Amino acid sequence: MAACTASPYEILGLSTGASSQEIKAAYRRLARVLHPDVVALGRREWSATEFIKLHAAYSALSDPEKRLAYDRTRARTRRARPGKAVFVPGASAYTFRRNWETDQCW
Repeated sequence: MAACTASPYEILGLSTGASSQEIKAAYRRLARVLHPDVVALGRREWSATEFIKLHAAYSALSDPEKRLAYDRTRARTRRARPGKAVFVPGASAYTFRRNWETDQCW
C-alpha cells in the first residue's frame, strides 16, 4: 500500500488560509460523494480508502492545535531530491540527506 503524498489541504481542495467553516464545508461536500454507503458497488473499496484519507485530512485540519503543528512542520521541511542539499533553518549550509548505504558501519 502506497503512502498518501497529498497534503490535507490538497485532499480537501482548499488553500492554506482556509477558515474552519470552509474546512467543514469541504469535508461535508466530499463525504457525500466518497462515503462507501453512497457509491456504486464496484467502487466501494476505492471509495473506502479515499474516504479514510478524507477523514484523516479533516481531522488534521479541523483541530486548531493539530493544524498549527502540521503547518509548522510543513513550513520547516522541504522536499529534496536524494543527493541534493537540504535546507534546515539553523543548520550548516553543508547538510546533506543521509543515505542508508553510507550510514552503515562496515
